[in-house]
Amino acid sequence: MARVFVTCRVFPDILDRLRQAGHEVVARDAPGPIQREELLCGVRGADGLLCLLSDRIDAPVIRAGTSLRIIANLGVGTDSIDVPAARAAGITVTNTPGALTEATADLTFALLLAAARRLVEGDAHVRSGAFVGWELLQPHLGLDVRGKTLGIVGLGRIGRAVARRGRFGFDMPVLYVNRRPDPEAEAELGARYVPFRTLLAESDFVCVHVPLTPETRHLFNREAFDAMKRTAILVNVARGPVVDEEALVWALETGRIAGAGLDVYEREPEVHPGLLALRERVVLAPHIGSGTVGTRRALAEIAVANVLAVLAGEPPLNPVG
Repeated sequence: MARVFVTCRVFPDILDRLRQAGHEVVARDAPGPIQREELLCGVRGADGLLCLLSDRIDAPVIRAGTSLRIIANLGVGTDSIDVPAARAAGITVTNTPGALTEATADLTFALLLAAARRLVEGDAHVRSGAFVGWELLQPHLGLDVRGKTLGIVGLGRIGRAVARRGRFGFDMPVLYVNRRPDPEAEAELGARYVPFRTLLAESDFVCVHVPLTPETRHLFNREAFDAMKRTAILVNVARGPVVDEEALVWALETGRIAGAGLDVYEREPEVHPGLLALRERVVLAPHIGSGTVGTRRALAEIAVANVLAVLAGEPPLNPVG
């Protein structure tokens, strides 16, 4: 019988599949991120680990998990896992590609629309009792979306899904930046592969969908914001540190860009006080890109399936690296 340690609350019926296969499941049943000592203690003697992107699975954790055979991440990004250290220790690392694509693309457009049309401000206005009825010059006039230029930074699964929504739902010309051109996406979407600076200068909405790497950390800095249109809105659903929040606050406070929709933060769960103070065309979500019941169940199902496969001596479904 193998032992599986789970760092967060997971749908009980999905965890039961591990028990039905004869494995012991030790699952944490508390809200919020796991503390370091609890994580180190939990991996000792564990054969499998189910973890979140907010869990730092570094070399000390891997050394503590001397029996680990698999680290199954409940998400796509693995920048929180020391994959080379795991590989050196003979541990398989898996993720859940594809499962959250459509839900995250939906949220990207929800943030884009909410920031452009000032929905959060309007909601607060109505709730405060200040709404006096329709006027031509109402206090929360927004920005047009249909037909405006959509810039996609990172045309992977999610980036393409967002581009489809923009192109076919809102008749938006699509520009994109990627590691390499994508002829299929260009044929499907009429998308145009451009340099980063060109995308910044020409886009009305800039959506971020790149992984966190040394090259993408603070990709959006003062220089990047200074290159954007003053009427542009930034949407980030990728990784918080891709955006320099100090620079973003400067760009918003000075009117260098018009607004932002954020689902991730540089020092998550901490949010820059300057962002919290801003109200006009700034929408802040609590990292819920994949936050639908169906999508979160799919993430758990894929992660558990990977654990079951590896513990049975079979190849994983979604190996990383």
